[in-house]
Amino acid sequence: MTDYLTTRELAELLRIGERKVYDLAASGDVPCVRALGKLLFPRAEITAWLNASRSGPQVAEPPLPPILAGSHDPLLDWALRESGSGLASFYDGSFDGLERLAARSALAAGLHIREGEGWNREALRAALGEAPVVLIEIARRQRGLLLAPGLTGIEGFADLRGRTLVLRQQNAASQHEFAARLAAHGLGPEDVTALPARARTEEELAIALHDGKAEIGFGLGALAGLYGLGFVPLGVERFDLAVWRRAWFDPPMQKLMRFLASPACAARAAELPGYDLSGLGTVHHNGASG
Repeated sequence: MTDYLTTRELAELLRIGERKVYDLAASGDVPCVRALGKLLFPRAEITAWLNASRSGPQVAEPPLPPILAGSHDPLLDWALRESGSGLASFYDGSFDGLERLAARSALAAGLHIREGEGWNREALRAALGEAPVVLIEIARRQRGLLLAPGLTGIEGFADLRGRTLVLRQQNAASQHEFAARLAAHGLGPEDVTALPARARTEEELAIALHDGKAEIGFGLGALAGLYGLGFVPLGVERFDLAVWRRAWFDPPMQKLMRFLASPACAARAAELPGYDLSGLGTVHHNGASG
């Protein structure tokens, strides 16, 4: 999903002809930018424009399912079980989480999508515009190369050529970042050997390395000690929860957030090196529309 719609894509969205889209742009009736002779339409602004054009009675929305989707995080997953919040989980990557959040098939989604110097906000706005969704920081986490037990001689992406890797699914933000880093080092998929099966969660990736199925994976440092793996830290990322605002104040989410702020959770985070909970609860985005 890109941040901008083309003329054709906007025409398909509005079910009008492309000529009409050009007329709307020329008259200033639709948000657009002109770059290199092309018209582009900011996805987030188009969503907000459509929301602002809404009329008719307000219809009560159906209840949101008690499901937390998006990216898997070991600490959050543990907190879900220990807190007794009653929330279920469906982890299939940050981008899948955004889709489920937009479709209202989940009330929250875990995200760690790198955006230049920031995290998650633009991807959230691209998917939901200014919908009433709040983006709450959970933790900062160390990410880098997890190494199979006993593997040495790996210091970074430049050392991956010819190695056997376990990858994540395409909906995972870590897989997007992995591919970008690989390309930045002049390497492509043909330069490494990838396992046929993709790891659906951070722990599946660590387990595959622990079991000797692959040599290297792009994962969380927090899991290195648990599974006896080596770790090459390459940076710190921010892990957030995007939550529908009407679900934020309900007992399940409040119970989960109270537990995340508890001494028990802090103690668990200390057992998983690489977590920083100092920003827990910080609001990084609060959708404007109600």
